[in-house]
Amino acid sequence: MDADPTGGAAMLAGYLRGQTVPPDALLELWTAQQQGRLRTALPSLTLPLPDSQVALLPGTRSHAQARGLTGVWEPLLAALKALEGTGQDVIVDVGRLGLAGSATPLLHGADLVLVVCRADLVSLSALRSWLATLHTELEDVGGASSLGVVLIGPGRPYSAGEVGRVLAQVCGGRSPVLASLDWDPRAAAAFSAGAQVRRLSSSRLVRSLRALDAAAARAIAGTTQDLAQVGT
Repeated sequence: MDADPTGGAAMLAGYLRGQTVPPDALLELWTAQQQGRLRTALPSLTLPLPDSQVALLPGTRSHAQARGLTGVWEPLLAALKALEGTGQDVIVDVGRLGLAGSATPLLHGADLVLVVCRADLVSLSALRSWLATLHTELEDVGGASSLGVVLIGPGRPYSAGEVGRVLAQVCGGRSPVLASLDWDPRAAAAFSAGAQVRRLSSSRLVRSLRALDAAAARAIAGTTQDLAQVGT
C-alpha cells in the first residue's frame, strides 16, 4: 500500500513506468468508509503487479488529497489487519516521517515498523532524532518492541554494529538495526524506475531483501509471542 502523503504515485511512475492509470483508491476508500462498505470495496481497488503474487493499493495523486484522508486510517487499519485471516501480508509505505497528512494510525498499529536509512552521518543524524520520537510514541501504545531500522549500504561509512550501538541509546538499550540492504544502485533501479536488469533475482540487493524478509518474519513472530505471554 502506498500511503506516502507526498502523492505522485511513485511506484506507478517508477516500477510500472507510468503505463498504468491507477484508480483514486484512497479517495474511493474514504467514500466507501462514509457509506459503511470499506472492507468490501478494498479488494476491487488493488492493482495486480505483473509476474508476481502482489497487489498494489495505489496512493494519492497529489499531496493535497492526503490531508483529507484523516478519518479513513483507523478503519482501514482494521480492514488491513483482517487480511491476516486470509493469509495475506500487508506492507505499507508511509513515506518520509513528519509530513502533513501522514497515515500515523497505520504506523502505530503495524506489527513491525521499519525505518529505512543510509549509513552516512547526515542520514543517521536525522534518524536518531526521529527514532527517539517513534520509540516514545510506540511505547505509549505498547509497541516499542516493533520498532526497527533497515540500514542501506552498511560500511558507507558506518557498519551495522556501529549504528546499532549509537541508536540503542534512544531505543531502551537495544540495537534497533533489524537488517541491512546491500548498496546496489543498478538493481535498485529495477524497482525505482522500472529498469531492465539482467539476473535481478541473483543480485546482491535481492539477496539482502530476502534476508530482510526472513528477519522481519522472525521479529513479528517474536513480538506476537511476547504479546501472547502478556495476555496470559
